[in-house]
Amino acid sequence: MNIWEKLSQAGPISVLAPMEGVTDICFRQVIAKAGRPDLFFTEFTNVSSYASEKGRANALERLEIAPTDAPIIAQIWGKNPDHFAEITSALKDLGFSGVDLNFGCPDRHVNKAGGGAAMIRTPELAVNCFRNAVEHSNGLPVSIKTRLGFTYVDEYKEWLPTLLQEHPAALTIHLRTRKEMSKVPAHYELIPDIIRLKNEISPKTKLLINGDISNHIQGEKLVNDNPGLDGYMIGRGIFQNPYCFTNHQPTREELTELLYAHLDFFDKNNEKHSNTATYSFEPLKHYFKIYVKDFPGASELRQRLMECHSTSEARDTINQYTS
Repeated sequence: MNIWEKLSQAGPISVLAPMEGVTDICFRQVIAKAGRPDLFFTEFTNVSSYASEKGRANALERLEIAPTDAPIIAQIWGKNPDHFAEITSALKDLGFSGVDLNFGCPDRHVNKAGGGAAMIRTPELAVNCFRNAVEHSNGLPVSIKTRLGFTYVDEYKEWLPTLLQEHPAALTIHLRTRKEMSKVPAHYELIPDIIRLKNEISPKTKLLINGDISNHIQGEKLVNDNPGLDGYMIGRGIFQNPYCFTNHQPTREELTELLYAHLDFFDKNNEKHSNTATYSFEPLKHYFKIYVKDFPGASELRQRLMECHSTSEARDTINQYTS
């Protein structure tokens, strides 16, 4: 029984959506502390980076996991079938419970390189990449995350059956096209037809949805209202409430404690890699809006934090506002 089958027996599967520059090892530890989903996904790892001598170290850092991550799925992207095989063959020994192929990322740089949502335009290549991953997965379940289409919503009528005919362990669909990005509401009205396609073509595939889901209550309602769905992913909803996989509404003090924890995880990760590379403080600034909000002076404190250049400066700044 693979991880998808095991989790589906307990009810709707909850997943923190993979987000580039967000769901790294430090942030996953923060969410585990707040209240973890059933499954974590890594950030996107480029299969061709792993396959190159120059890029492998960086790829392995992206694939590093913490004890609180398990169970966790490695998400990979690219367009070279041989490279999909090479990286997938290593993932079981790295501690992953599965591998997910990203056929939905809308980033223009990823798409220009032929990966992510660009795979929708090259279905034969996508199938070859998937088959190579399955063949070399050492028993790990291989799943796919994608979108309805690249340009038009109706593309799902051909694209999703193409994927389902390969019988992935799970299929997660962001209910928008690449062109729509997140500028329009997710197309929940298509869920019944997508369920029908899945049941007709690959009934054992676990089906999850993504898009406009802000908390576990909403996600579980969508699953319960649509028999045939197995789970849901929360993406941007995590920015609204890092406790979104629980029923908890955090206080200002609890959010501050999470921010301190994030800084601690960052420092520990930097210390661990001190002999190879030092992680930049700058990306941490993307997270401040999660923890510092909805109280008098929050805007000013965020601005002060954005001017910091180290975790020690950030801690001093927070202490000045909370003492």
